[in-house]
Amino acid sequence: MNTFDPNAIAVRSGHFIGGAYLDAQGPTLDVARPSDGQIYASVPIGDERLVGYAVDNAWDAWRKSGWATMSPRERARILRRFADLVAADAATLAPLEAVGSTRPVREAFAWDIPFTAEGIRFYAEFADKIGGQVAATDREHLGMTIAVPIGVVGAIAPWNFPLVMASWKIGPALAAGNAVVLKPSEMTPFSALRLAELAIEAGVPAGIFNVVQGDGRTTGDALVRHPRIGKVTFTGSTRTGAAIMAACAFSGTKPVTLELGGKSPQIVFADAPRIDEVARRIASAITSNAGQVCVAGSRLLVERSIAEPLVERIAQLFRGFEAGATWHAQADLPPIVSPAQADRIDAIVRATLDEGAQARCGARRATTDLAGAYYLPTIVENVTADSAAVREEVFGPVLTVQTFESEDEALALAAHPDYGLAAGVHTANLGRALRFVRALDAGTVWVNRYGRSNDFIIPTGGYKRSGIGKDLGKEAYEANLRFKSVLIDLND
Repeated sequence: MNTFDPNAIAVRSGHFIGGAYLDAQGPTLDVARPSDGQIYASVPIGDERLVGYAVDNAWDAWRKSGWATMSPRERARILRRFADLVAADAATLAPLEAVGSTRPVREAFAWDIPFTAEGIRFYAEFADKIGGQVAATDREHLGMTIAVPIGVVGAIAPWNFPLVMASWKIGPALAAGNAVVLKPSEMTPFSALRLAELAIEAGVPAGIFNVVQGDGRTTGDALVRHPRIGKVTFTGSTRTGAAIMAACAFSGTKPVTLELGGKSPQIVFADAPRIDEVARRIASAITSNAGQVCVAGSRLLVERSIAEPLVERIAQLFRGFEAGATWHAQADLPPIVSPAQADRIDAIVRATLDEGAQARCGARRATTDLAGAYYLPTIVENVTADSAAVREEVFGPVLTVQTFESEDEALALAAHPDYGLAAGVHTANLGRALRFVRALDAGTVWVNRYGRSNDFIIPTGGYKRSGIGKDLGKEAYEANLRFKSVLIDLND
């Protein structure tokens, strides 16, 4: 189903608690389709009382259902069934994901749904692989560490990849034996509910995976502050991440995993092989999901001798993008999530141009027959480190260009005062690539590629204001466990 009628997609609203829907009373939020701006549903705003009910329900389920104490292999089998059900449900999940988000249905079928299922399957295999270790002690003692679940994990997922980001949080938490209370973004609330339904169908006990709806100010804040939440995991803006970290510190010093903003450089040297392929790689890294990606390669740093031909190749690719609704298979430039976000993107571009920069292409909204907000892929040149589009995370298809002549100059340009999420290096020189891998202040460095693979074992996470802790990898699983030290006196 690479094209579908958005009006034919039925959504179920409400909270999902204890294995069933709860249609809460009180204030609601309208939910609009980014592709055409049409309001197609509403969700309740979970207040402190509702969040408390969801967390207490999860706590009771965690203590009484046997999820934390069952055989790890049995827990893994249930989660593998969960993953299989997600993969088999693509015909429902992909249109549901596409209709209310910025994810084109073609990409939802090809990547989002398979990636979500495989992420859950990957973490299922950790259930009986990590359990602590015996320590080196003297002969009169036996020392060891044992791994135990945290309890109830509070998870807050973003709107840009609703299903995928939810799976990054629930996969390792459930596999480690925890219960999860998930708050999806109020802009993309519905696919998470379908995930919760499938979890129950797979055999996850009722209450072990609850979903609460609402905004960050009310629902999210109540969730992270609840005393029975043992850990918080969040993906989103740096400002919100800082507020969550402070709330966790003041409500129990609970651990947090935060994947936050980025302003990632792509560094291209003159010896980079296959310049046309490099151009396609760079274009894809800033136009995927219309640039609404935390690791988007938004800063092109290119060796001066090849700057002009490379930038022009990228511009030619940018000019060929066709904006369209997420339910149209032929569209390759999806909408910006909201008119307000499109206005913010344009304001940053305008401020940069007013500072003396020039736009080679784009720098305006796309003209379409749809009421949604679409922004043309944009190249901004003659910028400085102080330019607004270089300093700020735009979260749109805007690429800035700076040039260099030496490795030292490239490294200096790559450094950002606030962000350190990801970086790309494009060169045929292995020694240079390894020098940059070591020197770049980024949590992930890609060499002669840009973007993640399906190797879930490789963790992701940033430095500085780009976050704390890791998603994916063994690190994400271990972050959902507590390690207890044990020392036994053998003399008695």
